Amino acid sequence: MSEVMLDIKQWGNSLGMRLPAAIAREAHLQLHQRVCLSIKKGVITITPVSDGELTLAQRLANFDPVKHGGEAMQNSANIGAEKW
Repeated sequence: MSEVMLDIKQWGNSLGMRLPAAIAREAHLQLHQRVCLSIKKGVITITPVSDGELTLAQRLANFDPVKHGGEAMQNSANIGAEKW
């Protein structure tokens, strides 16, 4: 199976659709796998991304305090039994 007709539905503030299992299997897609969604001349393409797991150093390098909201607890005072 390489072609199906799907209905686009409301998904929060976005639009979404479910990929049939047969299509996902044929495309070798896995649960929680990242994909790249692109559009060119009105044609939407979904491409699997297999960049592997990011290391902690890579995750920290991608961290942007403005985009991600900064520290979870912005407090200079010690809380609890911390000894610095």
